[in-house]
Amino acid sequence: DGIHFHRVSNKPVLKPEKKYEQGGTEDPRIIKIGSKFYITYVALTNPFGKSPRFARTFLFSTSNFRTFKRIGLITSKRIDNKDVVLFPEKINGAYVMLHRPRGWTRKNVFKKNGKLYFKGERGLEEWSEKQIPKYFPEKPGIWIAYGKDFKNFAGHKLIMEQIQEWENDKIGTGPPPIKTKYGWLLIYHGVEEVGVNPKYISWAKKPNTKIYRAGAALLDLYNPSKIIARLPYPILEPEKDYEIYGDTCNVVFPEGALIKDGQLFVYYGAADKVIGLAIIKLEKLLSAFLKHKWG
Repeated sequence: DGIHFHRVSNKPVLKPEKKYEQGGTEDPRIIKIGSKFYITYVALTNPFGKSPRFARTFLFSTSNFRTFKRIGLITSKRIDNKDVVLFPEKINGAYVMLHRPRGWTRKNVFKKNGKLYFKGERGLEEWSEKQIPKYFPEKPGIWIAYGKDFKNFAGHKLIMEQIQEWENDKIGTGPPPIKTKYGWLLIYHGVEEVGVNPKYISWAKKPNTKIYRAGAALLDLYNPSKIIARLPYPILEPEKDYEIYGDTCNVVFPEGALIKDGQLFVYYGAADKVIGLAIIKLEKLLSAFLKHKWG
């Protein structure tokens, strides 16, 4: 029913086994194409507190949720890149990816001697993509890219950056986009920098100076780099005790979503400790976009 679950195994589906996963494997996001399920996940190079702690995104697949196949790295090994989601179908003959490269911002990208450089894993890295984006955001934002397969994405373009105060630090994707009659529904997360609040320090393993919320946008069905509408307010924010107090305080982090009986189910991490579920009538959310169309 999408609400009640039970464990089928005491063993994790994925755990750190490779050298590049020593800091953990996290943030799985799943899509289905044909008879296969594809799952993106973030691999961290080193444990928390040990530098350098670098994030890359990898992919694995399954047909039965009993056996799994590692496909490999789908983002550049030279940049910190997470919040990666794949669209559940090809668009105009290509696989489509949304991602959030942390270093692709105005303060981290610059020209020198006619060449473009950015801050990567080993310090300054020369830009190696075939195309150079015309614009870089002030803070980390959401980019789109296209590929003939899952390992070679190109044509990177910024499609969303932080606009509202509740997303003043950065934004990133949430669950994979969901196809609706009006466009691709994208649930994303926005982060607000608010400073240290002593109220939360004793509750958290690591004090959090930020608030994580969930937002929503609508992308064009045939050209998902085009934003049709974007709500100026969050659709979900920390309100319950289990969202406010936990391993990291004040976190609502959406990662899974589905439509069932005309309702949108959004599964999210709460305070980095438990999993929550929020439900809204799909038409109610889609109707809200009519007041906030772009272009």
